Amino acid sequence: MNGNTQSNTIAAGEERTSGGDGPSAGRMATVLQVLPAFGAGGGVERGAVEIAGAVVEAGGRALVASSGGPLVHDLKRVGAEHHTLPLHSKNPLVVYANVGRLARLIADEGVDIVHARSRAPAWSAYFAAKRTGRHFITTFHGTYSAPNWLKHRYNRVMTRGERVIAISGFIAGHIRQIYGVPASRIRVIHRGVDLERFDTQKISAERVVALANQWRLTDGAPVVMLPGRLTRWKGQMVFIQAIAKLKRRDICCLVVGSDQGRTGYRRQLEALVNEHDLGQIVRILDHCDDMPAAFMLTDVVVSASTDPEAFGRVVIEAQALGRPVVATDHGGARETVIEGETGWLAPPGDADALSAAIDRVLDLKEPARKRLAEKAIANIRENFSKHTMCAKTLEVYNEVLHLKAAS
Repeated sequence: MNGNTQSNTIAAGEERTSGGDGPSAGRMATVLQVLPAFGAGGGVERGAVEIAGAVVEAGGRALVASSGGPLVHDLKRVGAEHHTLPLHSKNPLVVYANVGRLARLIADEGVDIVHARSRAPAWSAYFAAKRTGRHFITTFHGTYSAPNWLKHRYNRVMTRGERVIAISGFIAGHIRQIYGVPASRIRVIHRGVDLERFDTQKISAERVVALANQWRLTDGAPVVMLPGRLTRWKGQMVFIQAIAKLKRRDICCLVVGSDQGRTGYRRQLEALVNEHDLGQIVRILDHCDDMPAAFMLTDVVVSASTDPEAFGRVVIEAQALGRPVVATDHGGARETVIEGETGWLAPPGDADALSAAIDRVLDLKEPARKRLAEKAIANIRENFSKHTMCAKTLEVYNEVLHLKAAS
């Protein structure tokens, strides 16, 4: 790599002699990201938008193929191009047909790098990249369950990239241990916070007050929040049990996240709240569209996941706004929380330990809270910014573009 800034980290496309269907040397690279859909705002979709924007900003061309969705307009806003293909399907016949569809797209658009972010479309993308002689990269976003050899083989496509991006050191270790991928092919690139969006100076008091009124929060009551979709492994039940053990009535506890159709689990949470007589303290709220304002309302942000988080976006977003965090002591949180300085870690599934950690944060005096906020903000700005994530990803793109030249 020959540049010092993000704007020149993408190298020119390689010269090809395959009948003119690829880019010629001397122009910036074209990157195609492949994922199932753009119907949700999860880490896969957000990461694709952010990297597409970085490619465009660097002078390259960013394409994304998916089955579409409401967030496609975010891609267009950053200057990327979207191509609609049925990549959400796991039907083997559709997956096979997508190989040809992607191969044509790659050839027609002069794609240099194919970057797969999910398993089903990765199978199509892998064979399409092989067919057209283009570079293939993957991002490993989770641990992916593998109860049998067939599922293990299905997951393995995410290790077939010339470079495999792991979103945390925890995931990198998982890839090495479970799939035997050599460390030389793995690149750890932590997910990053958009520091323009998660900046205390850019969140107006009006936004915070409006959300507080919408949620009917009691003035002056400390707020403890667990954000995350309503699914059992996110630990909402452990959180409610921990709040019951606090035996405090002067706080407001928020469970914020969509049930995504899991109405049965939501009813279980409501029943647990009633069982502990916490109806006046714990509120289960739907998805929030203004999470920066939500974090600014809180005194403690909790991540109580019982299974290891591959990374844990909530933990870094809260720290970016100077909020103390309590997370479970496994997975990505071990890499993002500085114990005793930006937050605390509790054993997974341990309601007593979680309760004690929350109580400790609630008891912090103002000077200690201020020091923690300063340390948390510095931690994220130095190590977990969106800019850093994008720059490191472009370095990987540049690395594979130079593989042939180096050999």
